[in-house]
Amino acid sequence: MAEQAKKTWLQKCITAILPKINSKEKLDRQLHAARDNAVLDQDALQMLEGVLSVIDMQVRDIMVPRAQMVVIEKDEPLNEFLPKIVESGHSRIPIIGDDKDNVVGMLLAKDLLGHLYNHKEEDFNIRDFMRPVVFVPESKRLNVLLKDFRAKRNHLAVVSDEYGGVSGLVTIEDVLEEIVGEIADEHDVEDQQAFIRRQDADHYAVAGLTPIELFNEYFDAKFSDEEFDTIAGLLLQSFGHLPNKGEITQLDEFQFEVLEADNRQIHRLRVLRRT
Repeated sequence: MAEQAKKTWLQKCITAILPKINSKEKLDRQLHAARDNAVLDQDALQMLEGVLSVIDMQVRDIMVPRAQMVVIEKDEPLNEFLPKIVESGHSRIPIIGDDKDNVVGMLLAKDLLGHLYNHKEEDFNIRDFMRPVVFVPESKRLNVLLKDFRAKRNHLAVVSDEYGGVSGLVTIEDVLEEIVGEIADEHDVEDQQAFIRRQDADHYAVAGLTPIELFNEYFDAKFSDEEFDTIAGLLLQSFGHLPNKGEITQLDEFQFEVLEADNRQIHRLRVLRRT
């Protein structure tokens, strides 16, 4: 009875609050007011904002592009791909056939480690260790993907495009980082410097804190870094205000779309280079 009474009380509270918050804008204002009144700390606010942003994001927004995928060919000798696995630090590696559009399985590093501990290298046959591959479309929403990952206990999915080809991969860590922020480990040193990721032939995912000098070097651009150090600072001048998600501005041949921002800074952008 006590548990039932508690549920009833909670339902009444929710019913009383929800009608007053009928848009994300109002919810966002309420959350920031809670932070300002010390009901929430900044970390909690950012996490809640991450949860809300994940609802609107799709797999294509965070996936590792096809060109950056670390893969193993199904006929590749162990002594050739083992250094690749060690260097990448990844725990799951896609296995491909003729090319990256033909992902035929997944190799778990722990399976390989267990085999090498108990057997000789010449006894290894990659086909004995191939696990099933999970495919998801680029358009799948991140909150749905996270639910599927949890329900099916998957940690990685291969991303397919509208034509059935492979456009990249996405991990449960990628989704969680959108909520809690960067989850760094000893293998992420170089990744932390990778401010720019190519998504397809024309689009790039760019961190707001990308140094202008690095952006210029990558794109052979000529933006001045005398007033601002980062792309976010440069775009704040272009917008003339702190932009919301979805706002777009044009600088030279580049179109910048805001993918993630809060009331203090621009976090992530999608860049289209018009040639």
